[in-house]
Amino acid sequence: QVQLVESGGGLVQAGGSLRLSCAASGRTFRNYAIGWFRQAPGKEREFVAHITWSGGTTYYADSVKGRFTISRDNAKNTVFLQMDSLKPEDTAVYYCAADPRPTVTWYDYDYWGQGTQVTVSS
Repeated sequence: QVQLVESGGGLVQAGGSLRLSCAASGRTFRNYAIGWFRQAPGKEREFVAHITWSGGTTYYADSVKGRFTISRDNAKNTVFLQMDSLKPEDTAVYYCAADPRPTVTWYDYDYWGQGTQVTVSS
């Protein structure tokens, strides 16, 4: 079992930065890949980025590549999403999720956090 709690969301102006955290509990956290997803009102949940259990491999959606950076600290059971050069279209609820295999498909993930709101004003 893995429990996930996101934090770090908020309101920021376009061009600004936020750093999201995904804190996990459970002894097997380091066995899981972690994905970040987001969902805007009226839209489907979409993939943002994922990272393997070792942190050695990362993958990003084209829409955030070059602006977002995913990383993890297994000693602290935490995954981070550094978001720079934010745009109004990045506004959404951001979720982290855990699964043994990193995929871009949200329904593949077994465990989810409650989400954190990110709002980017123009």
